[in-house]
Amino acid sequence: MNITSNFDSGNIKVIACESPLDIQLEINKDNQSTFFQWFHFRLETTPFVEHCLHINNLKESAYPEGWDDYQAVASYDRQTWFRVPTRYDNGTLIIDFEPECSQVFFAYFAPYSYERHLDLIYWAQSHAICDAENLGTTLDGRDMTVLRIGEPSDDKKAIWITARQHPGETMAEWFVEGLLHKLLDDEDPHAAKLLSKAVFYIVPNMNPDGSVRGHLRTNAAGVNLNREWATPSMDQSPEVYLVLNKMREVGLDMYLDIHGDEALPYNFVAGGEGIPSYDARLEDLENTFKDALLTITPEFQDEFGYDKDAPGEANLTVASCAVGEEFKALAYTVEMPFKDNANLPDIDYGWSDRRSYQFGQDTLAAIIAVVDKLR
Repeated sequence: MNITSNFDSGNIKVIACESPLDIQLEINKDNQSTFFQWFHFRLETTPFVEHCLHINNLKESAYPEGWDDYQAVASYDRQTWFRVPTRYDNGTLIIDFEPECSQVFFAYFAPYSYERHLDLIYWAQSHAICDAENLGTTLDGRDMTVLRIGEPSDDKKAIWITARQHPGETMAEWFVEGLLHKLLDDEDPHAAKLLSKAVFYIVPNMNPDGSVRGHLRTNAAGVNLNREWATPSMDQSPEVYLVLNKMREVGLDMYLDIHGDEALPYNFVAGGEGIPSYDARLEDLENTFKDALLTITPEFQDEFGYDKDAPGEANLTVASCAVGEEFKALAYTVEMPFKDNANLPDIDYGWSDRRSYQFGQDTLAAIIAVVDKLR
């Protein structure tokens, strides 16, 4: 047997791997950070033999409650990721699995590779209405790219979408891939209507360094980007610094920041009710958008989510709150589950890359309900 994570977004530490029924593993922490939860590794072994993998010390992980009722994903071809029998017992995640091939990959959620990220960027820029702009580089020297879709004009709204500030939340980039495929489809009526009224600025991956390093939540310096929006810097959080400056340059009328939640098995949004400038106009925009999304897809719900901030008590270091306050704009954090959607469970795949992709397309369609009211 052999276990390795020496590849893009790989993360695992092998403690013992001598018996198929007693494989002992741990997850490495994000660099210069105490966060850990993301895992991604390959097992090479004898097929059609029962294996028992133990991932230990998870009481100290970033979100221990995320392991309850969680099922790991596995793949033979790195294309189709399916759920495997998984249980959580006193700080240890136990995966019971009989592989059908000699090599099998396991991950916390369906990975979204850096190569696929680059393919998405350059596929998008091949469309005449899309321009890819490099804003600068990350601490590890990777490009920070924003896609501008549509031709700017004074009468068009500026709609911003960012994803994967937390690199282990790969469902966020699957969401953006679906959204981009719909927005760049020249036969799609939702896209045509939106692009007649708005220009989109989309950052498919806010944290490419953390993504490649196999981090859950931080960049190369161990910084949580979604707590940097009040005072970003090129030394610690160039990703936020560069994107925020671009927002200020071109303007912003609506903002969606796409994430995944470890514990809650639902799709939901977190709004700006706690920002100082929250008013009846923003409340109406939030409700209009939510009502549209509820109508479009049963994958979305508004019963379960985060507790609402009290008036004036929003955390203005968080992207959606900081941006909503600065631009006096509709700004939502969109959350998807790592587990399954409890309202529409799927025993084989749970919440998945494919469902995230479709949710991105449905969310784009919901923007039509608010685009005329953004100013």
